[in-house]
Amino acid sequence: MGSVTPEDALTFAAIRRKTDVCVLEAQQEMRTFLADTLQELGFVTCGCARLAELPPVLASQLPDIVVIGSSAGGIEACEIMELLAADDFAGHVLVLGSRISPMIAAVRELGKRLGLNMLPLLATPFSREDLRDCIAALGPPALTPICPANAAETLPAAPLELLYQPKIDTRTLALSGAEALIRPLHSPPAHGSPDDARCLDPLPELVIGQAIADWPYFVARYGAFEIAINLPIAFIQDAKAVKKLCQQIPDQSAFGGLIVEIDAAEAVRNLRPVTDAARLFRDRPVAISIDNVGIEWPLLSELDAFPFVEIKVARQFVVGCAGDRRKQTICRRIIDLADAVGARSVAEGVESRSDLVAVLEMGFSLAQGSLLAAPMSAKTFTRSVLGRRAPWPLV
Repeated sequence: MGSVTPEDALTFAAIRRKTDVCVLEAQQEMRTFLADTLQELGFVTCGCARLAELPPVLASQLPDIVVIGSSAGGIEACEIMELLAADDFAGHVLVLGSRISPMIAAVRELGKRLGLNMLPLLATPFSREDLRDCIAALGPPALTPICPANAAETLPAAPLELLYQPKIDTRTLALSGAEALIRPLHSPPAHGSPDDARCLDPLPELVIGQAIADWPYFVARYGAFEIAINLPIAFIQDAKAVKKLCQQIPDQSAFGGLIVEIDAAEAVRNLRPVTDAARLFRDRPVAISIDNVGIEWPLLSELDAFPFVEIKVARQFVVGCAGDRRKQTICRRIIDLADAVGARSVAEGVESRSDLVAVLEMGFSLAQGSLLAAPMSAKTFTRSVLGRRAPWPLV
């Protein structure tokens, strides 16, 4: 079975993101609820059940936000404020509690007097949406697929994190697999453009190794499971990299397969190496998906043979498709192409109920997007997604 080497493991551990949010809450159920909701927003979280656990977390995890749960008593909450101030905590502090409680008001006032960055009170009871609204503005950078390898030549290296977004079968509403996504672990420089911020060195081989290393946890909970990962065309053009990828694939029937996603614009400019790689993968549980397909679709229809397992419609043609006939026309033509060549059609970027309805009506094979589930850590994905055997709730 292929796996990351000890050297790779050390490297990956060194570049994993430090904790974003520390949740200090005595009640396990509430602590899990807070952590899951924050992770759906892209935060990396850790939890403390009592005050004594906080100092080592501040020293080792370096959180940007500390959330003080409603279970903290007045005296303990005040001690938390004093500890944070003594530690010169420069992040934000969010207190949960009753809006009419004099003790909660006193705790927040103490935090302000001590010079802490106090967020507005999140009054109890609150919903997931209330928590999102309260803290979303402090969220980490957006997730992004792996970008071209030459981005490393123009930007300094940045730590990355691997998260997973579910892919849903539109016919059965069952989990089909997940796409592994990465994100930069620090905000881009102020002088960088938005496009530059999306093109940080992703260490493709290391990301592949980590996805395969995460696979045993998924299969233990769910069974055969398919993982998709977006790779730059330069990786596919590197014979040694492709060979190493093949060697990393677990030689086990339970391995559900690895889908390598290649950007459509790059694929149509480099059809020969992409089709060659697809044929090379044919005897292995690896397949190629053409990602971000839009106006390039006619070029794909001209292929004599179609060795790709999947066609993913670009997000820009899915978002708002419910009310845009032009977008629907492009989607339908790509779906027809996929059906004709025996490939799956995937709608990425499903973010509204109306677009989901349109995606289902048009006949896409798979769908993914924030409406269905946000990208999440492997731990959260295993706990909150892989245990779900019933049809996916369309909420």
